[in-house]
Amino acid sequence: MANQSTVTDFLLMGFSDDRGMQILYFVVFLAIYLITLIGNLLLVVAVILNHHLHTPMYFFLVNLSFFDVCFISTMIPKAMATSLTNNKMISYVGCAAQVFSVLTFAGSELALLTIMAYDHYVAICHPLRYSLILNWNACMEMAAASWFTCMMHALLQTVIIFQWKFCRSYRIQQFFCDIPHLQKISCTNTRITQILILVVGIIADSFCSGFIFISCGYILSAVLKIPSVQGRYKVFSTCTPHMMVFSLFLSSAMFAYMRPQSLSSPTLDLLSAVLCTVLPPLLNPLIYSFRNKDIQEAMWRMLKKYSFPSLFKSIKSNSSQTNSD
Repeated sequence: MANQSTVTDFLLMGFSDDRGMQILYFVVFLAIYLITLIGNLLLVVAVILNHHLHTPMYFFLVNLSFFDVCFISTMIPKAMATSLTNNKMISYVGCAAQVFSVLTFAGSELALLTIMAYDHYVAICHPLRYSLILNWNACMEMAAASWFTCMMHALLQTVIIFQWKFCRSYRIQQFFCDIPHLQKISCTNTRITQILILVVGIIADSFCSGFIFISCGYILSAVLKIPSVQGRYKVFSTCTPHMMVFSLFLSSAMFAYMRPQSLSSPTLDLLSAVLCTVLPPLLNPLIYSFRNKDIQEAMWRMLKKYSFPSLFKSIKSNSSQTNSD
C-alpha cells in the first residue's frame, strides 16, 4: 500500500484460524455478552421501577450500566461475528468508529466513577447540604458534561490517529481496532502523537484517580468519627462497591496498556485486551448487586412481581390439565 488513501479495509487477526477454536470463541463471547447485558439491564430496570432508588447515587449507577453496555457492544458483537463467519475484515470507517466509541465510553466511565466518588463524599461528609449540592439539575449537568467532554476528546484523538498513513500492513494483531496496534502498522512517525496521547491520558487519569483517592480519604476520616459499628458498616457497604469497580477498571487498563515491553507477547496482548474490555462491564453489576442490599431487594421484588407469578400460573395450569387427563 503506497499511502493512506488506498487503505479501505483492515483485517482483525487477534484470534486463531482454527475453525473449532473460532466456534469456541463465539460461544464464550456470546455467553459473556448475554450475561453482561442481562446484569446491567436488570440493574437499570430495578432502579427505574423502585421510586425509593430515585436518588443521585442510583442515577449515576444507571448511567454507569448504560456506559458498560455501550462499551462492550463496540467490540464483542464484531468479535463474535468474526469468529462465527471467519470474516476478519473491518472497513476503514468501521475501524475509526470503533476507536471513537471505545475512547468515548471508556473515558465516560472513568469520568462517571469520579462523579460517583464526589457523590459519596458529599453524602457522607456534608449530609445536611447533600440535597442542595447534588440536586437533579446538578446531576444532569455533571452527567452531560462528562459525556460531552469525553466525546469531544475521543473525536479529537480519532481524527489525529486516522491522519496516519498505513503502508506497512493492514493486519491488526488484535480482535478490535486498538490504538497501539494501529501505531505498529503505521508508516507515519507517530512519536509526537504518541507522546501527546500519553500526556493527555496521564493528566486525565491522574486527576480522576487523585480525586477519587482524596475523596476516599475524607470519607474514611468521617467514618472513623461515627460512634456506632452499624453506622460504620452501612457507610462502608455503600462505598466499597465503588472502590472495587474503580480498582477493577484501573488495574485492567494498566495491565493492558502500561505493562513493561518485556511482558508483551501476542497471546498476553490478546488476553489483556479481553480482560480490559470484558471484565469491568461484566462484573460491575454483580459487584453492586452483591454489596448493596437496596439493589438486591429491588431486583428480588422485580423478579418476584414479573416472573414468579407467571411461572406459578403456568405450573398450576399444567397440573390442572394433567389431572383432567
